[in-house]
Amino acid sequence: MCPRTVAGGVVTGGRAPQMQGAVARSPFPPIASFAFLSDCHTGALVAPDGAIGWLCPPRFDAPSVFATILDRQAGYFRFGPFDVNAPSARTYEPGTNVLVTTWKTPTGWAEVRDALTIVSRSAPDTTTPHTRAPADDDAAHCLVRTVTCLDGHVEMELLCEPVFDYGRVGAEWDGDDEHEATASGGGMSLRLRSDLPLGVQGGHVRARHTLHAGDRAFCSLSWADDLVGPATFEEAAAELDSTVTYWRDWLADATIPDHPWRESLERSALTIKGLTYMPTGATVAALTTSLPETPGGERNWDYRYNWIRDSSFTVQALHYLDLDWEADEFVEFLSGLEANDDGSLQIMYGIDGRRDLTETTLDHLTGYQGARPVRTGNGAFAQRQNDLYGAVLDAILMHAHRSQRVPRALWPLIRSQAECATAVWREPDQGIWEARGAPQHYVSSKIMCWVALDRASKLGTVVGDAESAVRWRVVADEIAADILAEGVSERGVLRQHYGTDALDASALLAAIYGFLAPDDERLRATVLAIADELSEGGFALRYRTEETDDGLSGREGTFLICSFWLVSALTIIGEGARARALMEKLLRVVSPLGLLAEELDTQTGQHLGNFPQAFSHLALIEAARRIIMIEKLLEFV
Repeated sequence: MCPRTVAGGVVTGGRAPQMQGAVARSPFPPIASFAFLSDCHTGALVAPDGAIGWLCPPRFDAPSVFATILDRQAGYFRFGPFDVNAPSARTYEPGTNVLVTTWKTPTGWAEVRDALTIVSRSAPDTTTPHTRAPADDDAAHCLVRTVTCLDGHVEMELLCEPVFDYGRVGAEWDGDDEHEATASGGGMSLRLRSDLPLGVQGGHVRARHTLHAGDRAFCSLSWADDLVGPATFEEAAAELDSTVTYWRDWLADATIPDHPWRESLERSALTIKGLTYMPTGATVAALTTSLPETPGGERNWDYRYNWIRDSSFTVQALHYLDLDWEADEFVEFLSGLEANDDGSLQIMYGIDGRRDLTETTLDHLTGYQGARPVRTGNGAFAQRQNDLYGAVLDAILMHAHRSQRVPRALWPLIRSQAECATAVWREPDQGIWEARGAPQHYVSSKIMCWVALDRASKLGTVVGDAESAVRWRVVADEIAADILAEGVSERGVLRQHYGTDALDASALLAAIYGFLAPDDERLRATVLAIADELSEGGFALRYRTEETDDGLSGREGTFLICSFWLVSALTIIGEGARARALMEKLLRVVSPLGLLAEELDTQTGQHLGNFPQAFSHLALIEAARRIIMIEKLLEFV
């Protein structure tokens, strides 16, 4: 591995690199400092110094080729001013996932544009074939980076060192042309092009060139089947402009309220779209694997899969923003999933619908700031989690109301999920948080089984199956009675699970899904208990780790999803002022580029967990929607 010189003589790229008598350890940038790029097939994270910290071509769940966010030797690709690592400004071009970084060096100013490019479709995609109807625009399967010297002169450096298969296979370079080189390893190839002269040195390619005011340069890295990518600055700039047009045209189809939170809603919408796998319509929970929920700890999971429980929030958010095409694509993905032998769906699937997500550890990687193990796959896919039936049927009912029809293909799925919920609601499970301790009778799982039968009954009425509708309503009422008999503590608060008085933020779903009426005293007591007793610094925890057998050690941060749920629940019970105050507080902790991880460490202010997190942005949209609706109603009072 080559050393990578940065400002002040510190070396990045190695665990303990050495330089002329000095030893330095490369730091890991804060999770919230990364920028997110996407072409709706895969995504990249860009560190503040301009290095690609994460990229898995050609799709979200493929092995990484750049992964310095998990190990400082697991692949590196930087395009920026030599010996300068702190940019003057970083922002997205408005309405896009195209990053613009402005650099001030001792001798001049430069601007870098980065994107995973999206262009007009000219032929079928053979790199990641579509199973749904392809759109007019699609991924070019290429990372494009351009630089313009704005003033003075700037010495630019390009350093590309892919390490394939999660940092296990070094690149073999083939470069007869000084402006083009191809790296191979781990069964795939990447082609680097630039108008800067390239030098191949072992496992990396490097270029250095001084740009003067008005000078421009580019580089592109392609993993398309034909390895085609821009070969000139003009072609590179055109692909970036095409990508800008794509994102802005897409966002123009959304209806974003004219409200002070508009920017946050737009960024959340762009992030959710960016985490959607275009060929199938599936949405990954997050871009990354194994970013820790506990600093230096073992709560590190692979989130590059589709969680079924996210479905109702996904459909609701998309319909709220009038993104009906995306909602329809997602429901189509749900309807095509292969069920278990009993007709139930798994709690999660691969973005191509695959069922086997066997979990393994990548023991050769150091992990982010030493947090190990690093995992790929997710063993929770085989767990029983009884909440998913309600999420699926709630999503279908919402979609049916919006589209004014229940497609014939969905009725078997509706029946199977309703019958599965009927069969299992009395059984313990691992709960919404996928606890790896003993199964319990989690209250939130019972609530979601009630949601399943409640929504199934309504769908049965819509399609004219009165017999099933009545039968499912009887079961829904039975579940509700059981929850209220066994799941409420003596002080009138919903429990985490039967047999404990511990609190759990998932009980907020009783408000969000309408299990209890807004004026029910048990709902009010539950929401306020969570707000007052299950929080740190005003932000909600999932549960107290010392009170919950989740099979893991260590504490965890506050969960941003739960905090947004708390905003929604406070709004529902009439605590509008308190809900808005918490919402404003949450919006102040988004990353500098408007992104959210899964958790927040209230002691340090650092984001924790995989990044960016779709569920956090979905919950943001849900919470904002409820407050904005109340505000609009009050305008007419």
